[in-house]
Amino acid sequence: MQVILTKEVPDLGHAGQLVTVRPGYGANYLIPRGLAVLATVRNQRQMAHERHRIEAAVAREKARAAELAKKVSGVSVTLTRLVATDEKDKIFGSVTAQDIADALKNEGYTIDRRAIHLDHPLKSLGVYEIPVRLHRDVTANVKVWVVAD
Repeated sequence: MQVILTKEVPDLGHAGQLVTVRPGYGANYLIPRGLAVLATVRNQRQMAHERHRIEAAVAREKARAAELAKKVSGVSVTLTRLVATDEKDKIFGSVTAQDIADALKNEGYTIDRRAIHLDHPLKSLGVYEIPVRLHRDVTANVKVWVVAD
């Protein structure tokens, strides 16, 4: 099944792009959520006409993300955790992307937890540079301090 994406879909494509997907994925997920339209001749002509509007919207979104990246790059957040008594830098539990998103929200930056890229949860004390992907082309680094309570 060929569909035209109306919005960016991670690991699939960008807005305005013609992609081939499995029929169930297109009919049950992409089209009902407004992420894509069926690739008919009429829809292809309409998307070619709207491509300019879509590109302008993507450029505005990228500019907003770049502005936010400048602000967020200088931010450092501190998270306190209980420390295990037998080991000096091992913490109880872990620090997840949601914890970092909540700490950034307390600083005044609303960032979705899915934009914060952790390879694995943080399980020890220290200072970490965590990448935050604000747009497909814009990434900022946030300094996260995990300290003992």
